[in-house]
Amino acid sequence: QVQLVESGGGLVQAGGSLTLSCVRSGGIFRNVDVAWYRHAPGKQRELVAGIRTNGHTTYGDSVRGRFTVSRDNTKNTLYLQMTSLLPEDTAIYFCNSRPARVSWYLDSGYWGPGTQVTVSS
Repeated sequence: QVQLVESGGGLVQAGGSLTLSCVRSGGIFRNVDVAWYRHAPGKQRELVAGIRTNGHTTYGDSVRGRFTVSRDNTKNTLYLQMTSLLPEDTAIYFCNSRPARVSWYLDSGYWGPGTQVTVSS
């Protein structure tokens, strides 16, 4: 049984930083692609950042240059370093794992329960 558990969310002022973590249990972490998505009230869920098994990364337009996604296959953990946070970054952030090479824009794989990030102005 695959499970994903996010942590690290919270309340931060605009311009601040947060680092999210997601631990995956079950299965072989290094064999799956993993990503962060977010869902804000009144908006559709969007890709924040994804990282493939080979280390290739993809970022959403609104976070490129401010957020950094990484993975540690020895710890079965996905990270998201968020800097220069904006109020519009406020959302629930979800961790996702999926079979390798599946498009980030398809609903696939397993999801964590999410962690709230709130950025105050």
